[in-house]
Amino acid sequence: MPAIHAIQQDKPAINGRQLCFFAAFLIPVSKFLSAPAALAFFAKGDLLIPALTHYLLQAAILAVILFLASRTDKSFFDMLSDTFGILTARIVYILYSLYFIFFMLMPILNIERFVYSAFFDTAPYLFAFAPFFFLSGFICTKNLKSFGRCADIALPLFLVSFVGLMILSVGEADFSNILPLFGTPFKSTGNAIVRTFGQFSDTALFLPLLGTYRYKKGDGKKIMLSYGLGAVFVLFFLAVFYGIFVSLAPKQPYAFAKIGQYFQALSVVGRFDLLLTYLMTVVLLFYCCFPLQLSVHCFCKAINTERKVWVSAALNVGLLAFSILSTKYYNVLYETITGKLFWIFIVFADLVPVLALCLNRKDVEKAPKTKKKTKKEATYA
Repeated sequence: MPAIHAIQQDKPAINGRQLCFFAAFLIPVSKFLSAPAALAFFAKGDLLIPALTHYLLQAAILAVILFLASRTDKSFFDMLSDTFGILTARIVYILYSLYFIFFMLMPILNIERFVYSAFFDTAPYLFAFAPFFFLSGFICTKNLKSFGRCADIALPLFLVSFVGLMILSVGEADFSNILPLFGTPFKSTGNAIVRTFGQFSDTALFLPLLGTYRYKKGDGKKIMLSYGLGAVFVLFFLAVFYGIFVSLAPKQPYAFAKIGQYFQALSVVGRFDLLLTYLMTVVLLFYCCFPLQLSVHCFCKAINTERKVWVSAALNVGLLAFSILSTKYYNVLYETITGKLFWIFIVFADLVPVLALCLNRKDVEKAPKTKKKTKKEATYA
Protein backbone atom coordinates (compact mmCIF):
# COMPACT_ATOMS: atom_id res chain seq x y z
CA MET A 1 0.00 0.00 0.00
CA PRO A 2 1.29 3.54 -0.76
CA ALA A 3 2.53 5.49 2.21
CA ILE A 4 0.18 8.27 3.30
CA HIS A 5 1.40 11.52 4.76
CA ALA A 6 1.29 11.25 8.53
CA ILE A 7 -1.08 14.19 8.98
CA GLN A 8 -3.46 13.18 6.18
CA GLN A 9 -5.31 10.05 7.10
CA ASP A 10 -8.87 11.04 6.19
CA LYS A 11 -10.38 10.08 2.85
CA PRO A 12 -9.69 12.73 0.16
CA ALA A 13 -12.24 14.17 -2.26
CA ILE A 14 -9.61 14.19 -5.04
CA ASN A 15 -6.70 11.78 -5.41
CA GLY A 16 -3.32 12.08 -7.06
CA ARG A 17 -4.32 10.04 -10.11
CA GLN A 18 -7.08 12.50 -10.96
CA LEU A 19 -4.74 15.47 -10.61
CA CYS A 20 -2.32 13.70 -12.96
CA PHE A 21 -5.09 13.24 -15.52
CA PHE A 22 -6.11 16.88 -15.14
CA ALA A 23 -2.54 18.09 -15.69
CA ALA A 24 -1.89 15.79 -18.65
CA PHE A 25 -5.22 15.66 -20.51
CA LEU A 26 -7.46 18.56 -19.48
CA ILE A 27 -5.09 21.52 -19.21
CA PRO A 28 -3.55 21.01 -22.71
CA VAL A 29 -6.95 21.20 -24.42
CA SER A 30 -7.36 24.83 -23.36
CA LYS A 31 -4.25 25.69 -25.42
CA PHE A 32 -5.78 24.46 -28.69
CA LEU A 33 -8.25 27.31 -29.21
CA SER A 34 -6.88 30.84 -29.61
CA ALA A 35 -3.38 30.36 -28.16
CA PRO A 36 -1.74 28.85 -31.31
CA ALA A 37 -2.90 31.71 -33.55
CA ALA A 38 -1.90 34.34 -30.97
CA LEU A 39 1.57 32.81 -30.55
CA ALA A 40 2.02 32.61 -34.32
CA PHE A 41 0.92 36.23 -34.75
CA PHE A 42 3.54 37.60 -32.36
CA ALA A 43 6.36 35.03 -32.41
CA LYS A 44 5.82 33.54 -35.89
CA GLY A 45 8.03 30.44 -36.32
CA ASP A 46 9.37 30.81 -32.78
CA LEU A 47 5.95 30.14 -31.25
CA LEU A 48 7.36 27.15 -29.32
CA ILE A 49 9.67 29.42 -27.29
CA PRO A 50 6.99 31.52 -25.50
CA ALA A 51 4.90 28.38 -24.97
CA LEU A 52 7.85 26.58 -23.39
CA THR A 53 8.62 29.66 -21.27
CA HIS A 54 5.07 29.68 -19.93
CA TYR A 55 5.19 25.98 -19.14
CA LEU A 56 8.49 26.31 -17.26
CA LEU A 57 7.09 29.18 -15.20
CA GLN A 58 3.85 27.37 -14.43
CA ALA A 59 5.75 24.17 -13.58
CA ALA A 60 7.65 26.12 -10.93
CA ILE A 61 4.37 27.47 -9.50
CA LEU A 62 2.88 23.98 -9.52
CA ALA A 63 5.93 22.69 -7.65
CA VAL A 64 5.33 25.36 -4.97
CA ILE A 65 1.68 24.33 -4.56
CA LEU A 66 2.60 20.64 -4.37
CA PHE A 67 5.23 21.48 -1.75
CA LEU A 68 2.51 23.13 0.33
CA ALA A 69 0.29 20.07 -0.11
CA SER A 70 3.10 17.81 1.09
CA ARG A 71 3.68 19.87 4.25
CA THR A 72 0.18 20.49 5.54
CA ASP A 73 -3.36 19.18 5.42
CA LYS A 74 -4.75 22.70 5.70
CA SER A 75 -6.72 24.32 2.93
CA PHE A 76 -5.56 27.60 1.44
CA PHE A 77 -8.44 29.26 3.31
CA ASP A 78 -7.31 27.80 6.65
CA MET A 79 -3.72 28.94 6.12
CA LEU A 80 -4.89 32.47 5.33
CA SER A 81 -7.21 32.44 8.33
CA ASP A 82 -4.54 31.22 10.76
CA THR A 83 -2.04 33.78 9.48
CA PHE A 84 -4.09 36.93 8.88
CA GLY A 85 -7.50 36.20 10.35
CA ILE A 86 -10.84 34.98 9.06
CA LEU A 87 -11.81 38.32 7.49
CA THR A 88 -8.69 38.42 5.31
CA ALA A 89 -9.24 34.80 4.26
CA ARG A 90 -12.78 35.61 3.18
CA ILE A 91 -11.67 38.67 1.20
CA VAL A 92 -8.94 36.68 -0.59
CA TYR A 93 -11.39 33.90 -1.46
CA ILE A 94 -13.91 36.39 -2.85
CA LEU A 95 -11.11 37.91 -4.94
CA TYR A 96 -10.19 34.44 -6.22
CA SER A 97 -13.84 33.75 -6.99
CA LEU A 98 -13.86 36.89 -9.14
CA TYR A 99 -10.48 35.97 -10.64
CA PHE A 100 -11.71 32.58 -11.85
CA ILE A 101 -14.63 34.33 -13.56
CA PHE A 102 -12.23 36.82 -15.13
CA PHE A 103 -9.96 33.91 -16.13
CA MET A 104 -12.85 32.31 -18.05
CA LEU A 105 -14.25 35.35 -19.88
CA MET A 106 -12.17 34.94 -23.05
CA PRO A 107 -12.27 31.10 -23.07
CA ILE A 108 -16.08 31.20 -22.93
CA LEU A 109 -16.23 33.57 -25.89
CA ASN A 110 -13.62 31.52 -27.74
CA ILE A 111 -15.38 28.19 -27.26
CA GLU A 112 -18.69 29.80 -28.27
CA ARG A 113 -17.16 31.13 -31.49
CA PHE A 114 -15.45 27.79 -32.06
CA VAL A 115 -18.70 25.84 -31.68
CA TYR A 116 -20.50 28.18 -34.06
CA SER A 117 -17.76 27.94 -36.71
CA ALA A 118 -17.10 24.20 -36.44
CA PHE A 119 -20.55 22.70 -35.90
CA PHE A 120 -22.94 25.07 -37.71
CA ASP A 121 -23.17 25.48 -41.47
CA THR A 122 -25.54 28.43 -41.14
CA ALA A 123 -25.83 31.25 -38.61
CA PRO A 124 -26.88 29.71 -35.26
CA TYR A 125 -29.82 30.97 -33.25
CA LEU A 126 -29.23 33.35 -30.37
CA PHE A 127 -29.24 30.81 -27.53
CA ALA A 128 -27.40 28.01 -29.34
CA PHE A 129 -24.59 28.05 -26.77
CA ALA A 130 -26.94 28.12 -23.76
CA PRO A 131 -26.67 24.32 -23.08
CA PHE A 132 -23.07 24.88 -21.97
CA PHE A 133 -24.30 27.05 -19.10
CA PHE A 134 -26.81 24.38 -18.05
CA LEU A 135 -23.93 21.89 -17.89
CA SER A 136 -21.74 24.39 -16.05
CA GLY A 137 -24.56 25.28 -13.67
CA PHE A 138 -25.09 21.63 -12.81
CA ILE A 139 -21.38 20.92 -12.24
CA CYS A 140 -20.96 24.07 -10.13
CA THR A 141 -23.55 22.79 -7.64
CA LYS A 142 -21.54 19.63 -7.02
CA ASN A 143 -18.60 19.19 -4.70
CA LEU A 144 -15.07 18.83 -6.02
CA LYS A 145 -15.41 15.07 -6.39
CA SER A 146 -17.15 15.78 -9.70
CA PHE A 147 -13.90 17.40 -10.89
CA GLY A 148 -12.08 14.13 -10.23
CA ARG A 149 -14.67 12.15 -12.20
CA CYS A 150 -14.38 14.55 -15.15
CA ALA A 151 -10.60 14.07 -15.08
CA ASP A 152 -11.06 10.29 -15.22
CA ILE A 153 -13.44 10.57 -18.19
CA ALA A 154 -11.08 12.94 -20.00
CA LEU A 155 -8.27 10.36 -20.27
CA PRO A 156 -9.70 8.16 -23.08
CA LEU A 157 -11.50 11.02 -24.82
CA PHE A 158 -8.37 13.15 -25.07
CA LEU A 159 -6.02 10.36 -26.11
CA VAL A 160 -8.33 9.06 -28.86
CA SER A 161 -9.03 12.52 -30.28
CA PHE A 162 -5.52 13.95 -29.98
CA VAL A 163 -3.70 10.90 -31.34
CA GLY A 164 -6.25 10.60 -34.15
CA LEU A 165 -5.94 14.24 -35.19
CA MET A 166 -2.15 14.10 -35.09
CA ILE A 167 -2.07 10.97 -37.25
CA LEU A 168 -4.24 12.74 -39.81
CA SER A 169 -2.23 15.96 -39.81
CA VAL A 170 1.43 15.18 -39.07
CA GLY A 171 2.09 13.97 -42.62
CA GLU A 172 0.96 17.32 -43.99
CA ALA A 173 3.27 19.38 -41.75
CA ASP A 174 6.62 20.75 -42.85
CA PHE A 175 8.61 21.10 -39.63
CA SER A 176 11.32 23.12 -41.35
CA ASN A 177 8.92 26.06 -41.11
CA ILE A 178 9.71 26.43 -37.40
CA LEU A 179 13.44 26.62 -38.10
CA PRO A 180 15.71 28.30 -37.30
CA LEU A 181 14.89 28.71 -33.64
CA PHE A 182 15.33 32.23 -32.22
CA GLY A 183 14.85 33.65 -35.71
CA THR A 184 12.23 36.11 -34.43
CA PRO A 185 13.29 39.31 -32.62
CA PHE A 186 13.22 39.03 -28.83
CA LYS A 187 10.68 41.87 -28.60
CA SER A 188 8.18 39.86 -30.66
CA THR A 189 8.75 36.75 -28.53
CA GLY A 190 8.34 38.86 -25.39
CA ASN A 191 5.04 40.24 -26.70
CA ALA A 192 3.88 36.68 -27.35
CA ILE A 193 4.68 35.76 -23.74
CA VAL A 194 2.88 38.78 -22.30
CA ARG A 195 -0.20 38.50 -24.51
CA THR A 196 -0.75 34.80 -23.74
CA PHE A 197 -0.42 34.84 -19.94
CA GLY A 198 -4.15 34.24 -19.60
CA GLN A 199 -4.04 31.09 -21.73
CA PHE A 200 -1.25 29.44 -19.75
CA SER A 201 -1.96 30.48 -16.14
CA ASP A 202 -3.64 27.20 -15.20
CA THR A 203 -1.74 26.14 -12.09
CA ALA A 204 -3.68 28.63 -9.93
CA LEU A 205 -6.54 26.13 -10.30
CA PHE A 206 -4.63 23.79 -7.99
CA LEU A 207 -4.50 26.31 -5.12
CA PRO A 208 -8.12 25.95 -3.84
CA LEU A 209 -7.67 22.16 -3.97
CA LEU A 210 -5.33 22.27 -0.98
CA GLY A 211 -7.11 20.49 1.85
CA THR A 212 -9.35 18.65 -0.59
CA TYR A 213 -6.48 16.78 -2.18
CA ARG A 214 -4.42 14.61 0.18
CA TYR A 215 -0.77 14.30 -0.69
CA LYS A 216 0.80 10.84 -0.85
CA LYS A 217 4.46 10.01 -1.11
CA GLY A 218 5.55 10.22 -4.74
CA ASP A 219 2.54 12.25 -5.89
CA GLY A 220 4.68 15.31 -6.54
CA LYS A 221 6.83 13.56 -9.13
CA LYS A 222 3.83 11.95 -10.81
CA ILE A 223 1.88 15.21 -11.11
CA MET A 224 4.91 17.14 -12.34
CA LEU A 225 5.63 14.44 -14.94
CA SER A 226 1.98 14.54 -16.01
CA TYR A 227 2.18 18.31 -16.38
CA GLY A 228 5.31 17.82 -18.47
CA LEU A 229 3.47 15.28 -20.63
CA GLY A 230 0.74 17.85 -21.20
CA ALA A 231 3.43 20.35 -22.24
CA VAL A 232 4.75 17.83 -24.79
CA PHE A 233 1.22 17.47 -26.24
CA VAL A 234 0.90 21.25 -26.58
CA LEU A 235 4.37 21.83 -28.06
CA PHE A 236 3.92 19.02 -30.58
CA PHE A 237 0.52 20.40 -31.56
CA LEU A 238 2.02 23.87 -32.06
CA ALA A 239 4.80 22.45 -34.24
CA VAL A 240 2.30 20.58 -36.43
CA PHE A 241 -0.01 23.60 -36.51
CA TYR A 242 2.67 25.99 -37.76
CA GLY A 243 4.14 23.34 -40.05
CA ILE A 244 0.81 23.15 -41.88
CA PHE A 245 -0.43 26.74 -41.91
CA VAL A 246 2.84 28.76 -41.81
CA SER A 247 1.99 32.36 -42.76
CA LEU A 248 -1.74 31.62 -42.47
CA ALA A 249 -1.34 30.42 -38.86
CA PRO A 250 -2.29 33.76 -37.21
CA LYS A 251 -5.63 33.59 -39.02
CA GLN A 252 -6.50 30.10 -37.76
CA PRO A 253 -7.81 30.65 -34.20
CA TYR A 254 -9.58 27.29 -33.84
CA ALA A 255 -7.07 25.15 -35.65
CA PHE A 256 -7.70 21.79 -33.99
CA ALA A 257 -11.01 21.62 -35.87
CA LYS A 258 -9.23 22.22 -39.19
CA ILE A 259 -5.83 20.64 -38.69
CA GLY A 260 -6.88 17.17 -39.82
CA GLN A 261 -8.98 18.11 -42.84
CA TYR A 262 -6.02 18.04 -45.26
CA PHE A 263 -5.57 14.29 -44.87
CA GLN A 264 -6.00 13.00 -48.43
CA ALA A 265 -8.10 9.95 -47.58
CA LEU A 266 -10.89 12.17 -46.19
CA SER A 267 -12.01 12.93 -49.73
CA VAL A 268 -12.82 9.23 -50.10
CA VAL A 269 -14.09 8.14 -46.67
CA GLY A 270 -15.63 11.44 -45.55
CA ARG A 271 -14.92 13.91 -42.72
CA PHE A 272 -14.53 11.43 -39.88
CA ASP A 273 -12.04 13.89 -38.39
CA LEU A 274 -15.08 15.77 -37.11
CA LEU A 275 -15.79 12.84 -34.77
CA LEU A 276 -12.37 13.39 -33.22
CA THR A 277 -13.13 17.10 -32.94
CA TYR A 278 -16.38 16.31 -31.12
CA LEU A 279 -14.50 14.20 -28.58
CA MET A 280 -11.94 16.94 -28.02
CA THR A 281 -14.77 19.44 -27.56
CA VAL A 282 -16.26 17.33 -24.75
CA VAL A 283 -12.93 17.47 -22.91
CA LEU A 284 -12.79 21.21 -23.53
CA LEU A 285 -16.25 21.66 -22.01
CA PHE A 286 -15.17 19.75 -18.89
CA TYR A 287 -12.14 22.01 -18.58
CA CYS A 288 -14.18 25.21 -18.95
CA CYS A 289 -16.58 24.14 -16.21
CA PHE A 290 -13.85 23.61 -13.61
CA PRO A 291 -12.75 27.26 -13.06
CA LEU A 292 -16.41 28.24 -12.75
CA GLN A 293 -16.91 25.45 -10.21
CA LEU A 294 -13.93 26.80 -8.26
CA SER A 295 -15.43 30.29 -8.41
CA VAL A 296 -18.62 29.02 -6.77
CA HIS A 297 -16.58 26.97 -4.29
CA CYS A 298 -14.47 29.96 -3.23
CA PHE A 299 -17.45 32.32 -2.93
CA CYS A 300 -19.50 29.88 -0.85
CA LYS A 301 -16.48 29.22 1.36
CA ALA A 302 -15.98 32.96 1.85
CA ILE A 303 -19.55 33.65 2.91
CA ASN A 304 -19.84 30.34 4.78
CA THR A 305 -22.83 28.89 2.96
CA GLU A 306 -23.67 25.55 1.39
CA ARG A 307 -26.31 26.98 -0.94
CA LYS A 308 -24.38 26.49 -4.15
CA VAL A 309 -27.49 26.22 -6.30
CA TRP A 310 -28.34 29.92 -6.09
CA VAL A 311 -24.73 31.04 -6.48
CA SER A 312 -24.27 28.75 -9.48
CA ALA A 313 -27.51 29.95 -11.06
CA ALA A 314 -26.55 33.62 -10.65
CA LEU A 315 -23.07 33.01 -12.05
CA ASN A 316 -24.15 31.07 -15.13
CA VAL A 317 -27.10 33.31 -15.96
CA GLY A 318 -24.73 36.28 -15.75
CA LEU A 319 -22.18 34.58 -18.00
CA LEU A 320 -24.90 33.62 -20.50
CA ALA A 321 -25.93 37.28 -20.68
CA PHE A 322 -22.28 38.26 -21.03
CA SER A 323 -21.73 35.84 -23.93
CA ILE A 324 -24.77 37.22 -25.76
CA LEU A 325 -24.13 40.93 -25.15
CA SER A 326 -20.36 40.90 -25.74
CA THR A 327 -20.37 39.21 -29.15
CA LYS A 328 -19.86 42.52 -30.96
CA TYR A 329 -17.11 43.59 -28.59
CA TYR A 330 -14.88 40.52 -28.82
CA ASN A 331 -11.86 42.39 -30.22
CA VAL A 332 -12.11 45.13 -27.59
CA LEU A 333 -12.34 42.57 -24.78
CA TYR A 334 -9.45 40.58 -26.21
CA GLU A 335 -7.19 43.62 -26.41
CA THR A 336 -8.19 44.77 -22.93
CA ILE A 337 -7.73 41.44 -21.16
CA THR A 338 -4.60 40.23 -22.94
CA GLY A 339 -2.95 43.59 -23.53
CA LYS A 340 -3.83 45.79 -20.54
CA LEU A 341 -4.98 43.47 -17.76
CA PHE A 342 -2.45 40.64 -18.19
CA TRP A 343 -0.90 41.60 -14.83
CA ILE A 344 -3.99 40.20 -13.07
CA PHE A 345 -2.96 36.70 -14.20
CA ILE A 346 0.57 37.26 -12.90
CA VAL A 347 -0.68 38.37 -9.48
CA PHE A 348 -3.24 35.62 -8.86
CA ALA A 349 -1.64 32.71 -10.73
CA ASP A 350 2.06 33.34 -10.02
CA LEU A 351 2.70 35.81 -7.20
CA VAL A 352 0.09 34.69 -4.64
CA PRO A 353 0.99 30.95 -4.79
CA VAL A 354 4.65 31.85 -4.16
CA LEU A 355 3.71 34.14 -1.26
CA ALA A 356 1.62 31.29 0.17
CA LEU A 357 4.92 29.73 1.26
CA CYS A 358 4.98 32.39 4.01
CA LEU A 359 1.60 31.36 5.42
CA ASN A 360 1.23 29.48 8.67
CA ARG A 361 1.22 25.78 7.75
CA LYS A 362 1.27 24.39 11.30
CA ASP A 363 -1.89 23.26 13.02
CA VAL A 364 -3.08 25.77 15.60
CA GLU A 365 -3.58 23.93 18.85
CA LYS A 366 -6.67 25.08 20.65
CA ALA A 367 -6.74 25.02 24.43
CA PRO A 368 -9.14 22.36 25.75
CA LYS A 369 -12.35 23.71 27.13
CA THR A 370 -12.57 23.44 30.92
CA LYS A 371 -15.83 22.44 32.45
CA LYS A 372 -17.22 25.08 34.77
CA LYS A 373 -17.46 23.79 38.32
CA THR A 374 -20.81 23.73 40.00
CA LYS A 375 -21.32 25.47 43.34
CA LYS A 376 -21.32 22.12 45.12
CA GLU A 377 -18.07 20.99 43.46
CA ALA A 378 -16.45 24.32 44.28
CA THR A 379 -17.42 23.90 47.96
CA TYR A 380 -15.76 20.47 48.30
CA ALA A 381 -12.77 21.32 46.14
